[in-house]
Amino acid sequence: MTTTAATPSLALSLFPIAVLVALLAGSVALFGDGNSGGPNQIALVLAAVVAAAVGIWLGHTWKDLEAAIVHGIALAMGAILILLVVGALIGSWILAGVVPTMIYYGLQLLTPAIFFPSACLLCCLVSVATGSSWTTAGTVGVALVGIATAQDLNLGLAAGAIVSGAYFGDKMSPLSDTTNLAPAMAGTDLFTHIRHMWWTTVPSIVIALVLFTVLGLRAAAPQDTTAVNAILASLQSSFVIGPHLLLPAVLVIALVIRKVPATPALIIGALTGCVFAVIFQPGAVATLAASPDLPGWAALIKGCWQALASGFSLESGNAALDELLSRGGMGGMLNTVWLILSAMTFGAVMEKTGMLGRIAESILSAVRGTGSLILATLSTSIGMNVLASDQYIAIVLPGRMFRAEFARRGLAPQNLSRCLEDSGTMTSSLVPWNTCGAFMAQTLGVATLTYAPYAFFNLLSPVISAIYGFTGFSIVKLDEKA
Repeated sequence: MTTTAATPSLALSLFPIAVLVALLAGSVALFGDGNSGGPNQIALVLAAVVAAAVGIWLGHTWKDLEAAIVHGIALAMGAILILLVVGALIGSWILAGVVPTMIYYGLQLLTPAIFFPSACLLCCLVSVATGSSWTTAGTVGVALVGIATAQDLNLGLAAGAIVSGAYFGDKMSPLSDTTNLAPAMAGTDLFTHIRHMWWTTVPSIVIALVLFTVLGLRAAAPQDTTAVNAILASLQSSFVIGPHLLLPAVLVIALVIRKVPATPALIIGALTGCVFAVIFQPGAVATLAASPDLPGWAALIKGCWQALASGFSLESGNAALDELLSRGGMGGMLNTVWLILSAMTFGAVMEKTGMLGRIAESILSAVRGTGSLILATLSTSIGMNVLASDQYIAIVLPGRMFRAEFARRGLAPQNLSRCLEDSGTMTSSLVPWNTCGAFMAQTLGVATLTYAPYAFFNLLSPVISAIYGFTGFSIVKLDEKA
């Protein structure tokens, strides 16, 4: 039975957050923003301890808080499973030559001048087709980072283009879970929600593409192609390259389009990668197994098993290529899993003790007109991404909190659902300890705070949504048609 506990004050609710901000600032100062091997996790756990201490002081029992933590972690288990499977997929696809083939052809097609807008558009198409930003980043995103690395392009800008395109589909595709969740929380239907989002999505993506184009044209093209040619030669000597090796990627995209859930689709993709590795890259598989005493068939099994578990390791003699392709495996995702567990622990304690709700109430008390209501909704969703570390919470909680207020003010529910997507979905990948930010950083190999300033689509969406709120443009009343 849950004990009766006191309601926290606003100052008390903000105290664990102040501790977290101070600890995270110390983590960045001491270890850098790209370190996911422990500092940020410790900061989140210590902040959770402070929040739990406040909760116990308010009258909550440790048993209640522990149950809330377990429930919070359970909510993230789907994301954790996908994260581990993506690690396995990356390992097997590198071993099979899928990623090397993408890089090989991409180096010859995507020149520095057109790379950034092309990368964004490609990820837009894939994410709309799959409905998944994670699938997009874990497949074509990995290859695009490889191409950018080989061409000595700004990796933060490259990852920003990839994330922008990946989240275009996460926001707009009817196959996306967040695109279905937001209207459900707001009380509208899916296609009314999607139609209403075009008002903020079109200007955001157009401006983003213009910025990527301008920055791409300003990027200095390599004076000679020695480095790129060396990578192409190393790829050809280390792997069998051919268009047939793109079939596992086509298979995964086709499965997701046919509404196969992401986890089984990615597992099938990873196992297909192993089959392709055995057929087309037996030498690379045997080399990875490093067991000359084993029979040939056993060495092939061991090599594929190792790629799934620990990732691929390349020793081609080209240092840049070796660093790029020595990655993947479920084991390579464990630091990110640790980060997600730590973040969900803090978020669960803050929610259970009522401190998150108290902060949200104080925001709502400052609402006066439509513009401030829209801004409050956007700010709360962004705050949930920072504090609760999960985009689903950033959609569900503000959706519950503001739904009645939107109706009371005569505003159609698609206004709320659009706000939830423009902020909750779009900013989740910009927070290093959020499940989405952690995933993107780990998968793309670029720190969250390195690519965040260049994720123009994600940054612009809440800004344009706020402008519409204050100007009244595209704001639909309850008695109007969508």
